[in-house]
Amino acid sequence: MNKTLIVIGYGNELLSDDSIGQRVAKALHLSNGKSIAVHQLTPELAEVLADTELAVFIDACLATKTSQVQIQLLSPESLNVIAGHTADPRSLLALTKALYGYCPQAWWVTVPGANFELGENLSPLAEQGIEIAIDKINHLIKTARKELCMKLE
Repeated sequence: MNKTLIVIGYGNELLSDDSIGQRVAKALHLSNGKSIAVHQLTPELAEVLADTELAVFIDACLATKTSQVQIQLLSPESLNVIAGHTADPRSLLALTKALYGYCPQAWWVTVPGANFELGENLSPLAEQGIEIAIDKINHLIKTARKELCMKLE
């Protein structure tokens, strides 16, 4: 197994701020991993996750008064059924574990947005959130890698 880092940004590029996940994934420059931008999480990504030591999922969320970029540690959760051809990160991790007997350490980064209507322009909130998310993800990757290396020693 060639263990690596993967960042998966997802969302609809035609629904304004819903494209945040894809935009963050495209903006990241990873020297020790792979960053992909997809419209939605699909079961086929389980194979990629099975060969990964650290996964970061990035998605947009609807802003509230106290909305900030949030980072949450994930664990596989099979209660979230994969509906049709789409999944959320927890159900995708559960599928990965069921099929391959393993799933990576995973984090879910949600970035607030204000405009989810048809269009390609980002709201100011989304633009600011993207910059914050990139910084937080870079820090998360450095910290998580150090922790993984310490466990292996």
